[in-house]
Amino acid sequence: MRFDTPATTNPIDQLKVVGKPVDRIDGPLKTTGTARYAYERQDVAPHAAYGYIVGADVAKGRIAAIDQARAKAAPGVLAIVTADNAGKLGKGSYNTARLLGGPNVEHYHQAIALVVAESFEQARAAAHLLKVQYTHADGVYDLADARAATDRKTIDRNSAIGDFPGAFAKSEVQLDATYSTPDHSHAMMEPFATTAAWSGDKLTIWTSNQMIEWNASELATTLGIGRDKVHVVSPYVGGGFGAKLFLRADALLAALGARAVKRPVKVAMQRPLMANNSTHRPATIQRIRLGATKAGKLTAIGHESWSGNLVGGKPENAVQQTLWLYAGENRLTGTRLATLDLPEGNAMRAPGEAPGLMALEIAMDELAEKLGMDPLELRVINDTQVDPAKPERKFSQRQLVECMRVGAERFGWAQRSTKPAQRREGRWWIGTGMAAAFRNNQVTKSGARVALDRQGLVTVETDMTDIGTGSYTIIAQTAAEMMGVPLERVVVRLGDSTFPVSAGSGGQWGANCSTAGVYAACVKLREAVAARVGVDVSGASFSDGLVTAGGRSVPLAGLAGDTPIVAEDTIEFAELNKRFQQSTFGAHFVEVAVDAYTAEVRVRRMLAVCASGRILNPKSARSQVIGAMTMGVGAALMEELAIDKRLGFFVNHDLAGYEVPVHADIPHQEVVFMDETDAISSPMKAKGVGELGICGVAAAVANAIYNATGVRVRDYPVTLDKLIGKMPPVTSA
Repeated sequence: MRFDTPATTNPIDQLKVVGKPVDRIDGPLKTTGTARYAYERQDVAPHAAYGYIVGADVAKGRIAAIDQARAKAAPGVLAIVTADNAGKLGKGSYNTARLLGGPNVEHYHQAIALVVAESFEQARAAAHLLKVQYTHADGVYDLADARAATDRKTIDRNSAIGDFPGAFAKSEVQLDATYSTPDHSHAMMEPFATTAAWSGDKLTIWTSNQMIEWNASELATTLGIGRDKVHVVSPYVGGGFGAKLFLRADALLAALGARAVKRPVKVAMQRPLMANNSTHRPATIQRIRLGATKAGKLTAIGHESWSGNLVGGKPENAVQQTLWLYAGENRLTGTRLATLDLPEGNAMRAPGEAPGLMALEIAMDELAEKLGMDPLELRVINDTQVDPAKPERKFSQRQLVECMRVGAERFGWAQRSTKPAQRREGRWWIGTGMAAAFRNNQVTKSGARVALDRQGLVTVETDMTDIGTGSYTIIAQTAAEMMGVPLERVVVRLGDSTFPVSAGSGGQWGANCSTAGVYAACVKLREAVAARVGVDVSGASFSDGLVTAGGRSVPLAGLAGDTPIVAEDTIEFAELNKRFQQSTFGAHFVEVAVDAYTAEVRVRRMLAVCASGRILNPKSARSQVIGAMTMGVGAALMEELAIDKRLGFFVNHDLAGYEVPVHADIPHQEVVFMDETDAISSPMKAKGVGELGICGVAAAVANAIYNATGVRVRDYPVTLDKLIGKMPPVTSA
């Protein structure tokens, strides 16, 4: 099905099942421990051996020798896989560094060996008996130093409209400030984990991955075998946030280990390796220049961002939202990439907008103060309903102003003190901050297969994944709505590379696109059912397990006979996303308390207002948003991969040293979804929301801290050491 004209009224608009706050249908399996994750597949790969990954102890250099004698002689050891005996390996297009290093080492904890043994404990013990000799090489590990070194910096993208330098110089009010965000770890609960088994020349992996087809194709390329020889299964994923978009070392090494010992092998990457071995959100240094009239109209917008990566990697596109969020006739955006020898930087929840808004939305707050304006009103008067670079290109939907107005009313924004450090409650300074939220709406083709059996049961198959986001449920809701059956009469099968290729879980496109693919397949199934009944599908209705047309109703049960009626289709998005700018919008409001004596920060209230198309399931959507809001608090107050700039690695590479928010850090979070449908986006009239929820949160927290204390911090995270020396004088409350 080609989606090339705006959606009109269709069966989804009935909203009998879609749009309802349905409990997650996979919930009972997960809460009872019966959902089998990748490392637990004894049911399909019995008697598996265990692999233990050995990571490089240097950040840059070369392996001179590996003494394997003691490890090979250790109890239970079956094989040791290294680059010397793994055979010729390719490199997929989504990997910057090789997943199995040697003899060259490209980053710290790059996998250089896999020890396979009868038990995990034996593999771990033997791995520590390997003696690796390295030839060290000098590396560059500091973004600020690399930014200053012209030989390590490349221009990735520049965009200019009008005369930014001239307009900025003539602006009545100017802001020129630099902000920084640190490296972040995905820190998901389930590690990278895979069970692998060969049957002849065919490989099956049960793995934890967000994008099944990407993973299967990349694994085939890396191993140098046909794509038809690789079967990937990933029905349950315990978190990913972008880290599991791509093929990682666990999957490749499990496959190599299984081939070496000729039996199934399971590999779970050790937690201390995950931060340095896999991808992370790279640090940024962002310079923002804003010029405005005294009335607050932006006349010049400049946003330049520097980030680092390995050779061949890409920059963090932190200027992305600045292209579309605010009006302004003179604009300059640019990303710069510095070559660093740290582990690979890549996608993490809301790549681009998440770190970009951490800077831009503080800058807007600072400009508002210079202007003596309410920061919310500054954003309102600079709203735009068209793409600033292409005024003829309208937004498909844009309710940013409405989000801010609704949020301000519900949060009590009018009671906020415009002057910082004015409100005290005992030992606590109280402040309120806000920020706009923006995330582009991306669409990508997505397929599904649906079948109706003789009992009237509808089965959906697609390689879409559920990474804790509720994919099983919204896909079941879509099929139930389209076929007119109760939700319990739908079976959903996900995460298998033998199923039709879907959008996968990433980019905030998964829910909208995967359900649109199911919609397309169900349209074909409805046609097939109508033909079986002998009626015109355009006049048929599907409801209560019946197909009704021409004055008669026929039960779906029994129509299929012994052979199910099967239909398959793919939604393909055509030119609409080029003709219209598709984005999601929101507003975040935060109240904080800052201890007057210690500068400890406590978040007291949070509100997110989101305009994100039709909300397919308000319950699971809210879960996505509050999870994202929690990640935003972490980015604001505590999350930071600390770099040893001598040796080139992330020091706090486990959940003891890498701090993330816990329950005690997070107050009750309120989420409001605006009433919106976007007919330009898909037949579902939906858009994504899971990444929008993180965009702007950190800035809202930082702005609230400033409102509470008068201390402006431009370098995240906003830890107490950056506040305590500048706090207001302590007087009697």
